Amino acid sequence: MMRRRPTQVFSLAFLDCICCGFGAIILIFVLSVSTQNKANEEVLAGLRKILADKIAAIAQIHVTKEDLERSNTRVTDLLVDARLKNDSVHALIDELEGQLQNEKRGQKALLVDVDELRKEIAARQKKSEAPLLPNVEPLPVGLPVGNITHVVFVVDCSGSMRDPVTDGLWSIAIRKMQEVLEVYPKIEGFQFIDADGRFILGGRSWIEDSPEARAQGIRTMRRYAADNTSNPVPGIKQALTRLYDPANEKMKMAIYIFGDEFSTGDSAESALNAIDKLNPADADGHRKVVINAIGFPTTVNYQFSMGNTGLRFANLMRELCFEHGGAFIALQDL
Repeated sequence: MMRRRPTQVFSLAFLDCICCGFGAIILIFVLSVSTQNKANEEVLAGLRKILADKIAAIAQIHVTKEDLERSNTRVTDLLVDARLKNDSVHALIDELEGQLQNEKRGQKALLVDVDELRKEIAARQKKSEAPLLPNVEPLPVGLPVGNITHVVFVVDCSGSMRDPVTDGLWSIAIRKMQEVLEVYPKIEGFQFIDADGRFILGGRSWIEDSPEARAQGIRTMRRYAADNTSNPVPGIKQALTRLYDPANEKMKMAIYIFGDEFSTGDSAESALNAIDKLNPADADGHRKVVINAIGFPTTVNYQFSMGNTGLRFANLMRELCFEHGGAFIALQDL
């Protein structure tokens, strides 16, 4: 009888099978991991491509944004230029409208002057007893001097009497003031008054004559900046009422009017009557104060637009100086 070998549960063959199974499992795991890594790499590559596309799109958006900003800047510049041009056009229109209004006012003022002259001529024709004004020609040697002890200048300091470059009085006006003073080597006093009646050299009295005082007076006139209306009548009244001393029998006073316009609404006749009351003639026809005038041709180029005010000034000064013993000199050039 044969003897059976004892059965061993954990034999070498069994261990081989177990090892082979574990090896197969490890192989499957390794293969599975490799496949998963490949899929991950594919996904990662896809994500990288998508990210690159997004970055490119963002870069394109930035470029587009910069283009839009540059376009907006150009549009803004064009709008600013258009507004500036629009403002310039409106300013030019306003200036032209202002000039047109000045021309219209000049036409109206000229018509008023013509009507006033017609009325004045008609009134003179009705008054047969009124003396006719003779044709008085300006003296070729200048203004009359006489035995004068006091000299006062009534100066129109309005815009038309000023040099637009320096904004000071015309240099010829300053020069004529110096010439008038030089005609009188020795006087007791002098003063400057603007057309509105303001005392230019301060105070309301005479400035004692001296070379230094004259030089200072001329310097003050060069720098005088106050404006006034183009009507010398208030300045003449101030000179007659404030500076003339009727108690001083030795006083021989002369007024020199420097101006170019008579632009007030008052008539020349009313101005002559007002000054006549302040400087009346005596029984012999003599007056206590001599009135002279120098006219400047500043309104010649603007005669129509300025309402012919220069002609009114010349007519008034011509009659005023004749009645008060003086002379009117009309300059032809500046």
